[in-house]
Amino acid sequence: MVMACRVINKRRHIGLQQLSSFAETGRSFLGPVKASKFIIDEESHESILISSVIRLLESLDLTSAVGQLLNEAVQAQNNTYRTGTNTLLFFVGAWSSAAEECLHLGVPISVIVSVMSEGLNSCIEEVVSLQVPIHNLFDDIDSTNTFSGLEAFNVTLCPFLQIPSDTGLIQTNLDLKDASQSVVIYSLSGRPVKSCVFFRPQAKVEARESISQTLVNSQLADNSCRRSILIHSRHFNSTGNSQSISKPDGFLEQCSAAASKTHSCNDLVELTVGLSHGDHSSMKLVEQVVRLQYQNARMQQGNCTMPFMFDISRIFACYLPGLPETFTCVCPGYITLVSISCTTLIKELQNQPVRVILIQGDLTENYHHVGFNKSINIKTVFESMKVNEDSTEELWANRVSQILIQFNVHLVLVQGNVSEHLIEKCMYKKQLVIGSVNGSVMHAFAEATGAMQVAYITQVNEDCVGSGVYVTFWRTIPLDVVDKKNRMAILLKTGGINLVTAVLTGPVTAQMQTKEDRFWTCAYRLYYALKDQKVFLGGGAVEFLCLSHLRIIEEQSLKTEDQACSGWLHNSSSWLASSLALYRPTVLKCLANGWHKYLSTLIHNTANYSSEFEVSTFIQHHLKNAMDSTSPSSYILNEYSTLNRGVFNPDISNKLEQIPRVYDIVTPKIEAWRRALDLVLLILQTDSEIVTGHGHTQTNSQESEGFLFL
Repeated sequence: MVMACRVINKRRHIGLQQLSSFAETGRSFLGPVKASKFIIDEESHESILISSVIRLLESLDLTSAVGQLLNEAVQAQNNTYRTGTNTLLFFVGAWSSAAEECLHLGVPISVIVSVMSEGLNSCIEEVVSLQVPIHNLFDDIDSTNTFSGLEAFNVTLCPFLQIPSDTGLIQTNLDLKDASQSVVIYSLSGRPVKSCVFFRPQAKVEARESISQTLVNSQLADNSCRRSILIHSRHFNSTGNSQSISKPDGFLEQCSAAASKTHSCNDLVELTVGLSHGDHSSMKLVEQVVRLQYQNARMQQGNCTMPFMFDISRIFACYLPGLPETFTCVCPGYITLVSISCTTLIKELQNQPVRVILIQGDLTENYHHVGFNKSINIKTVFESMKVNEDSTEELWANRVSQILIQFNVHLVLVQGNVSEHLIEKCMYKKQLVIGSVNGSVMHAFAEATGAMQVAYITQVNEDCVGSGVYVTFWRTIPLDVVDKKNRMAILLKTGGINLVTAVLTGPVTAQMQTKEDRFWTCAYRLYYALKDQKVFLGGGAVEFLCLSHLRIIEEQSLKTEDQACSGWLHNSSSWLASSLALYRPTVLKCLANGWHKYLSTLIHNTANYSSEFEVSTFIQHHLKNAMDSTSPSSYILNEYSTLNRGVFNPDISNKLEQIPRVYDIVTPKIEAWRRALDLVLLILQTDSEIVTGHGHTQTNSQESEGFLFL
C-alpha cells in the first residue's frame, strides 16, 4: 500500500519550506490580542512597533523567488482590501505544510492540486450558511447622537474565541475646552451606551431564508467560474475529468435550516462592535467617521432619500506623535501640519473666509508635464543688469505672488511639491501655500468651494478660484510637544465639505505606525461589510465550519475508497480517477489540518489556555459534537444562540445582552483563502529551477530520496 510509507526527499520543494518559514514569523499577529514586534533600523537605530504583516514583510529579506511571490500575494491583498493579510500569511504557511506532508506521503502533485482546490471551493460554498445580511443600518441613527457603543465592552466573546478582559485597551475622555468654538470635534467621550441586539432563534426569518437561498445560488455560480488552473509548468496538466468533491447529503436543506436561526444585522453599534476584533479605540474612530459622513450626506440631500454610501476615500488621517492620546479624535474638514513659523499668518487669516486655488502638480519653477521638452543650456541675460543664478526662480516666485494678489487668493493647496522659497515669500504677503495634499482632499475642496484644479499657476482665472475656506488652529498645543520638524496642526474647513480627518496621537513615536495600520484596517473592515451588505459570524466560527465540513467529506471519501478498492479501482482505465479515489482522504485531512492550526493559534493567542494541548482538546470536543449533529452549521448557530449555557464560555455572565457578537467580513476573507492556496499550489507546481535551485538535477537520487516505513 502506498500510504504505508513516507517519502523523504531533502532537496525537493524547498519553496514550500520557505513559505512555512516566512509564515511562521507572523503567527503572533493572528487574533485580537496581538503580540507586536519591534523593528530596528540598522542605519538610524530607530525602532518602530508593528503588528501588521505588511510592515513585517518590509523588514524581511524577500530577495528569493519564493519571498518575492509571497510579497506580491500579500501586497495584492493589501492593495485591494487593506485587510486579511494576517489570514493570508497564516494559511500560506499552514497549507504549504499540508502540501509538503502530502508529498511525503507519496501523493501525486496533480492530485494535490485538484483535491485542495476542490476542497477549498467546497468550504466556500458551505460557509454561505453563516452569512448575516445587513439591512437598514442607518434608519435609526440619531443625528445628535455621536457616541459609540464600543465603550461599553471591555471583552469580546464568541463561541470559538474567548478574549481576556485585560487587553490593554484603555478608553480615555477628551477635554475640548480649549478647542476653537467654530470647530466641531467628535471625540471618544464616555457616555452611557445601549446594549447591542443579538441573534435569537425565535427572530423573524422569512426574509432571511429567501436571501440565504439567493446567496447560496450566487456563491455556487461564482465558484463554478473560479478555478485555480495553472498550466505553465511541466509538473502538472489541467484535468478536465477530475472527480469533484461531493458535499454531505442535504447541503441546501441544512443551509436553509441553519440560516433560519439568524436574522439580519440592522444596528450600526452592533456591527462596529462585532467588527472591532478587540481594537475598540480604532473602530470607535471609524464609527464616528461614518456618523459624520451620514450627517453630512443628509444635510446635502435635504428631502432626497438616496441610500447612504460610506465613502472611505473621503477619510484623511493626520498623525501627531508626541501628543497625549486624549487628543485623538475625528473632525470634519482637513487637518494638516505647517511650519510653526506660519503662526502669525494663521492668526491673521482665521475668523474670515479666504479664497483658494488648487494645483494638481508641483508648484516649482522647473515643473513641467511629462513630454514637455524645455530648452537646455540657454540663458537669457539682460544687458542693463547683472543676473545672478537665483534670478530665474526669484522672477518666477514674484510672478506667482502677483497672480495670487490679482485674484485676492490667500490659500493655495498643492498636490505635489512646493518651492520652499515660494512658501517663505508668500508667507510675508499673507498667502498660505500647503504642499503634498492628498488627491481626495483636493477633490473634496473642489466640490465644496467651487474651485477648479489646474496644472499650472499661470492657468488660473476667476472661474478657477474657490471661496469660503476658513483657516484656524486645530487646538492650542504647548510648544514643547510640537513634532521634531517644528510643525503645528491647522484646520481647513468650509461649509458642506465631504471630508473627515481622523487625528491619531500618542506619546510614544514607535507606536504610531501600529496606530495607523489598525485604524485603516478597521475602516476597510467596516467599508467592505457595508459594501457587501453581509458579514460572517466570526470568532473562528467560519473556520470551524470549514474544519468540520472537510472532516465529514474525508469520512465519506474513505467509504468511497473502500468501495472502489473492492470493485472498479483496479480495473479502471483512468489513472487520475484511481489516484483521486485513493488519495482524496489524505489530501482532505492535510487541508483540514490547516484550519485546525488556524483555530489553535487563534484561540491560543487569547492567553486563555496554558498550552496548545488544551486548545486542541477544546477544538476536538466541539468538532466531535458538530460531526455527530445533523448539521455542523446548525450546531454552530445553536451554540451562538445559547452562549449563556456555559458550553463555550463557562465563566461569563448569564446576561446575554451584555455579550457582543463577533463578525468577519466576507469578500476579503474568502479572497485571502484563495490567494493563499493559489500561492501554495503555484510554488508546488512551478519549475524545479525556481523551487529547488539549479543543483537539484545534479544530486544523486539515492542521497536525496528514501523511504521511512510507518
